[in-house]
Amino acid sequence: MGVREVVIVSAVRTPFGRYGGSLKNFDCYDLSALVIKEVLDRVNLPGELVEEIYWGAGDTAACKDVYTPVIARQALLKAGLPPETISCTLDKACVSGMSAVQLGYRAIRYGDIDVSIGGGVTTFSQEPLILRGLRFRGHRLGSVVLEDPLYELGYKDYNPVAVDAGEVALEHGIGRQEQDEWALRSHQRYGEAFSRHGFADEIMPVKLPDSGERGDVLRRDEQYRPDITLEKLAQLPTIYGSPTVTAGNAPGLNDGAAAILIMSREKAEKLGLKPLATIVSMANVALPPRLIAEAPAAAVNKVLKQAGLSLSDMNLIEINEAFAAVTLVSSKILAGEDKNRMVKLQERINVNGGAIAIGHANTASGARILMTLVYELARRGGGYGVAAICGGLAQGEAAIVKV
Repeated sequence: MGVREVVIVSAVRTPFGRYGGSLKNFDCYDLSALVIKEVLDRVNLPGELVEEIYWGAGDTAACKDVYTPVIARQALLKAGLPPETISCTLDKACVSGMSAVQLGYRAIRYGDIDVSIGGGVTTFSQEPLILRGLRFRGHRLGSVVLEDPLYELGYKDYNPVAVDAGEVALEHGIGRQEQDEWALRSHQRYGEAFSRHGFADEIMPVKLPDSGERGDVLRRDEQYRPDITLEKLAQLPTIYGSPTVTAGNAPGLNDGAAAILIMSREKAEKLGLKPLATIVSMANVALPPRLIAEAPAAAVNKVLKQAGLSLSDMNLIEINEAFAAVTLVSSKILAGEDKNRMVKLQERINVNGGAIAIGHANTASGARILMTLVYELARRGGGYGVAAICGGLAQGEAAIVKV
């Protein structure tokens, strides 16, 4: 069988909740099951037709059951899919949600399957504290020390990601003020976009289980701050020893899940489903560990080369705001390190705001930026778009879609 076209037929996410916010009582299985079920319900597709599910998790995406998580498997069963459905839970840090889509894309493209769901989940608010060292040593006297895996969001033998991103930004001539300005832009763009369309095509309302008889429903992302100003941002201290990164020019620790339903074009036509977009190409990269801020640019360049397209062909660009530093560094690289070209290019980047305002539910974000891109292209009458995201220790991934 030859190479086949792969199309997106449905895409949905939960609102992204703030740390300790409205979604704090959802574990990763329940949050995942919500979007897996919804992405099928939106196109009335029976779960029996889904052949494989790939699901991003890990990267401190916690769950109450920390013993044998197999999150994709438990989530699909909770969503009511047949037990015969094949699944894989993967951890590539923040690129996981896009990688999950790519694994299904590859399987469909080369004829192994016809239908797949890809996405991911992060529930930072469920993250447990860790107590190490008692199993073999025991404990008779003295204090015990609990570890917080969320603190610094670093790695055992490497810098916190905020340190690497800030240092590399300075090496590219991008300082604290420029990063704060980008953070303000993110909130402003999000507020304007929410006023226009409310992200209603991609966000599913989530009923909150702890709201009792009130039956509260979360309908919007909680990270957005309408009262943000440059003055407020400038007053924030840097974090974890980073030279430029603050809590204001970085996203929060967010809870959320996102799912994308893909299939071969032939299958979509047979089922009478209208595609939202065609996936033109997808690509992965990996760089030296400290170069996380450069990874999205490298991924964009690779996927454009694969597709035989240029950056000028892209009507819109999404670069995940893991930090403002990441989006700014990658956009400068894509502009050939030319500041004027960079400013021009940024007119097409994250036009609805980004993760600094929306939230960054890490292992769901790759799927989130992809659907945000698709829905915005549709609102603008179609065209090409590219979405790119970085992941811990300088992983990167990008996808080109056509609407």
